[in-house]
Amino acid sequence: MHADRRKFLTSSAVVAGGTVLGGPGMSQNSAAAPSAPETVSVREKLMECLGGEWPVPCDLEPRVIREEQKDGYRLQWLDYSVEPDDRVPAILLIPDGVSSSTPAPGICIWHQHAGQWHLGKTEPAGLAGDPMHHTGVALAKLGYVVLCPDALCFEERQDPSERLKGGNYERFEFLRYVVDGRSMAWKNILDMRRAVDMLASRDEVDEQRLGCYGHSMGSTHTWLVGPWEPRLKCLVGNCCLPTYSAIHRTKLLHCFPNFVPGWYRHGDTPDIAGLIAPRALHLNLGETDGGSPIAEARAGCERIAKIYAAAGVPDQFSYFIEPETGHVLSKSMWQKTQDVFARHL
Repeated sequence: MHADRRKFLTSSAVVAGGTVLGGPGMSQNSAAAPSAPETVSVREKLMECLGGEWPVPCDLEPRVIREEQKDGYRLQWLDYSVEPDDRVPAILLIPDGVSSSTPAPGICIWHQHAGQWHLGKTEPAGLAGDPMHHTGVALAKLGYVVLCPDALCFEERQDPSERLKGGNYERFEFLRYVVDGRSMAWKNILDMRRAVDMLASRDEVDEQRLGCYGHSMGSTHTWLVGPWEPRLKCLVGNCCLPTYSAIHRTKLLHCFPNFVPGWYRHGDTPDIAGLIAPRALHLNLGETDGGSPIAEARAGCERIAKIYAAAGVPDQFSYFIEPETGHVLSKSMWQKTQDVFARHL
């Protein structure tokens, strides 16, 4: 672990700057272009909608459970504390040749939903699920240290009492946070920030070169955590930018992290993603992906591009819409992902 623990934990609580603009192509509820003080106000409104400030970080208390050597990298099963009495299981992938004396960039991977609550970290780690999404392995073979944690309600974070199964437990957790005045998005962001704490604390990782990637729900997690985690220098989301205007138009039932109570009074989901500026953000979308209706998603990307341009960093945001492509990680999308990480990390 890095020696300066106090400095490290303080850095995890830093809030990034950003700009939010509204405009054509977005919902009529989108926020108007703010001045700098108004930007702070919009960020404060988002924080309020999410559920308020996150707690002071507890000690990670990381534990390594076991290791396994693979072809070109090794797997390390571990867990760490995100809150008192809440530990997150994760898998770390460390490329051969990477060590404290030769650190590498680090990437967190937020796994997909797909109604597969039995899957989480093991899919990107290459141990289960669809080979298309064995992205942690692919990135490790490119030289990145990769952390794959379980999201709440998935794999090892399902109901510990086993009373509620699958989607019923996820629904319960979502509603439990809502009645507590928070949201599942709030909890997801908290957990992801602790994942960044975990990755940055590793001696094998260059903490100045951190990024994250997610497909589907993992893409939502990417643009949710981005505004609150300035240590992430490059963020890539694949196949998920549902706007509330599209959700309402199509009566789309989506995964719970997409729903931030009260936010639609102030903006839409692209306004959240825009708060990531000036750091690098890339989004891939499929033209026929029903989970992100393309008319609104395209307008959303154009909105984010205007936000980045207004922030003076138009080259830090990019997006790719693949024609006649659905909810997948295509070869073209993956090539875009690799190129963006290579350029920024």
